[in-house]
Amino acid sequence: MKRTLRSVGVVAVICLVSGLSLAQKKNETNAALARQSALLAMDRKDNEEATKQLKAGKEFIDLAAAHDDTKNSQKTLWLKGEIYSLFVSHGMATEDMELVSSIGENGIDEAIDALKRAYPMGKKYKTDIVTTVDRNRITMNNFANMMYGAEQYKEAAEMYMGQAQFGESIGLYDTSAYFNAALSYDRSDQRAKAAPIYEDLAKIEYRGTTCAVLASSAYRKSGDTEKAKAVIAEARKKYPTDRELLLEVVNTRIDEGDAEGAEEALASAIETDPENKQLHYTIGTIYIDLKKYEKAEESLEKSLELDPDYTEAQYQLGAHLVGWAGELKQGADTLNFNDPNYNKLTEQSNKTYKRALIPLEKYILTNPKDADVLNILYQIHRNLGNKEKSNEYKQRFLDARNG
Repeated sequence: MKRTLRSVGVVAVICLVSGLSLAQKKNETNAALARQSALLAMDRKDNEEATKQLKAGKEFIDLAAAHDDTKNSQKTLWLKGEIYSLFVSHGMATEDMELVSSIGENGIDEAIDALKRAYPMGKKYKTDIVTTVDRNRITMNNFANMMYGAEQYKEAAEMYMGQAQFGESIGLYDTSAYFNAALSYDRSDQRAKAAPIYEDLAKIEYRGTTCAVLASSAYRKSGDTEKAKAVIAEARKKYPTDRELLLEVVNTRIDEGDAEGAEEALASAIETDPENKQLHYTIGTIYIDLKKYEKAEESLEKSLELDPDYTEAQYQLGAHLVGWAGELKQGADTLNFNDPNYNKLTEQSNKTYKRALIPLEKYILTNPKDADVLNILYQIHRNLGNKEKSNEYKQRFLDARNG
């Protein structure tokens, strides 16, 4: 049967297209073989051969990734992610920064993007993709931890982000990696980068309210006070009595030079729930931090008024008054005996110690083996000249410490 000129031409075109397609499939195959050879060379510590094979693999996979027949193939995308990321991990392991940089400034982003595109395409290479991702997550975490330990926080942040983004390529939100990245950005004074990561973690309540506080602090320190306030306001909808959230509200107001506003914020918090013993307790501890000792005592007393058996408040009030009395005594000790303020400060110190005895002696009734508190009670009574009580608490302290 005679072939027409037209039919011969069609056959020739089909053969040409098939040949080109096969050539691209061969590029995939050659890239896979080079990748396998590189891994074997790494296992036997032949770094020169590993580098040679990686470079060969990159040449083949770049050809496959650029051609219409294979650029959207799951195999090509996986191999691109695999080979490009091996350039980074092998280059860093051998301290060959030239190898790392040879994939280009955005090479690791291209690797992650390729894996992200490949993962949902089907089951054939899914296990290989997950293996590539997991290897890179482990490698980057190891390098990040080393850098963080060496206080190279800027570099550590990028490694932790790489770890997190590799996880994202297979639908894994690596909270630990993102948190470590934010912390590293924070410590390298890149708070504008840290803040939104903390904020995202706060939305899923990772580490409770910690990330909301860190997000607000990072926004505040990077100059975005309004964003700082918004983050804390959102968190306090669910945790209105949380101490660290309230303290961050105070710190934000103080940073704005609004000390009066800081106290108003605490007063406003109390107004929302005036019968909440935990809230009064929390605000008392914040006032201690702010060195507003009278207000701290008032808040803790209010907490105990609402619940006389609230042992945490008993302990905190006693500890606060002991610390305050100690500061007054130190102030007196810096003065001459003839200074009229010496007697005044000494008297104030003794009165404050006496007030401390009330909550601490209530506390010890329900916590009779607390050696630290028994020791404090022994010393207060001794300093106040209460010999009998002093001896009693001293013996109880020794028994608790040794028993």
